[in-house]
Amino acid sequence: MTGIHPGKQLLNAVHGRLIFERRVEALADALAAAIPEGPARVLDLGCGDGQVAVALMQRRPELSIEGIDVLVRPVTHIPVTAYDGATLPFVDGAFDYVTIVDVLHHTDDPARVLAEAARVAERGVIVKDHLREGWLAGPVLRLMDWVGNRGHDVRLPYNYLDEPQWRHAFAEASVSEADRQEQIGLYPAPLSWVFERRLHFVSRLVHANRV
Repeated sequence: MTGIHPGKQLLNAVHGRLIFERRVEALADALAAAIPEGPARVLDLGCGDGQVAVALMQRRPELSIEGIDVLVRPVTHIPVTAYDGATLPFVDGAFDYVTIVDVLHHTDDPARVLAEAARVAERGVIVKDHLREGWLAGPVLRLMDWVGNRGHDVRLPYNYLDEPQWRHAFAEASVSEADRQEQIGLYPAPLSWVFERRLHFVSRLVHANRV
């Protein structure tokens, strides 16, 4: 007995077969390119089951990654600490980098979560999230989010930001963008024509007062 509704089991299975495995590999590639070379201790904020972190360490074995999440799954591939979604239980600068992969749009106040990540990140924060830009961006993002997360009971406020709102959030968190990737390769054609476009980005953020 898994305790998961059969409908959710089916949704998870379909998503896993069609999307999830490719997504893990593409995200690991993008994160590996975003984090500067050299040994580093990394906190994966909102890590899920940790599969992306494992794939990243396979590409970058000099990285040491642990996770933190508000919902710790029964099986995880990296050590995961539970937290309250507001305050990270670590001292300032406890990690070199914090990665935040498709998490901020699940929060009510992305800037606050980003600022807390920046507090514990000595060298920078790597964010993968969505950009609400272009034709039917909002509805398309909502569909992607529902398919990928409904089966795991992840909170879905659908809080997608456009470019000016992201710039404001970065400023509120006292970070600035040092590098950005927009072609991540999460989906094969023809799905990429609808679900990729400019709807995704990976940014390396650094402390604004240190630029």
